[in-house]
Amino acid sequence: MKLPALLVFLLLLPGPASGAGTAGPAALPSWFTETFLDFREDVAQAAREGRRLMILFEQDGCPYCKELILTNFSQKTIADKARKKFLAVSLNIWGDREVTWTDGKKFSEKRLAAFLKIQFTPTLLFFDERGGIVARLNGYYPPHRFEAVLDWVAGRRERKIALAEYLRTAVREPAGEQLHDEPFFLKPPYDLRRRGAKPLAVFFETPSCAACDELHREGFRRATIVESLKRFDVARFALGERTPVTTPAGDRLAAEDWARSLGLSYAPSAVFFGTDGKEAFRIEAYLRPFHLWGSLEYVASGAYLREPNFQRFLQTRADELRGRGEAVDLWR
Repeated sequence: MKLPALLVFLLLLPGPASGAGTAGPAALPSWFTETFLDFREDVAQAAREGRRLMILFEQDGCPYCKELILTNFSQKTIADKARKKFLAVSLNIWGDREVTWTDGKKFSEKRLAAFLKIQFTPTLLFFDERGGIVARLNGYYPPHRFEAVLDWVAGRRERKIALAEYLRTAVREPAGEQLHDEPFFLKPPYDLRRRGAKPLAVFFETPSCAACDELHREGFRRATIVESLKRFDVARFALGERTPVTTPAGDRLAAEDWARSLGLSYAPSAVFFGTDGKEAFRIEAYLRPFHLWGSLEYVASGAYLREPNFQRFLQTRADELRGRGEAVDLWR
């Protein structure tokens, strides 16, 4: 339900732009809607209009949010699809506005973000006509992949094909046709059960994946990341790979089936397991090296056991670096 015109305001999101590398505000597109934040009503309104509800979780100073706004939403095909096919609402993960969830429970924005375990911004939720979540993007997707997700949700394809399978067939990008190997990857046979020594990092990639190429070209070449990876056992599989794996839980599965059971749809994704064999954290969207390093440190240090909010941990680490006189660029 839309608010009266006098109550409509423009929400600004300050953050460092990826292209310029400097901080500055990025206004949400005008087709984002200010509602009473009762998502039962918003789902119903979207359904009446032949659209679906899309909720964006963001925060100030988020370079990935700004990339979404300035790069993805500036492309006409994406903007047109988002405006015509979705009722778009924005929330701040640290905000205090009251929202009503689809089951009628009331939260502040920040408590809802905690309830939903939002760890990355932007996170986007897409709803069906009954208020169920049909897709969740835990982080930034580049334009071509983001547009494919819009097509999948708007086309109501969840009844026909899984999002991961759809993205593998619908997205084509110039990239290397072979997976890249690294000397720190575990060799078969893959028995990933933990025996108390190290946590485990499992990367899932695909051939012809530009972001996977970038991970190896930039992320795995950073000295800080290489040092952090030494604290892990590191395995890598392709999303469609049939290699047998004994998972940390002791299940014997093909790598492809394990990835499917984990609900992964983005490449590269990374799933981290503690020394107890339980999942500790995951990355399911595009990340620059600073956030990859932060994710590794979050798990390796055991901080995930003490601080459930990754964003708070990352801010503390960034402040520590600045306190030592080191420059911090979240997009590097």
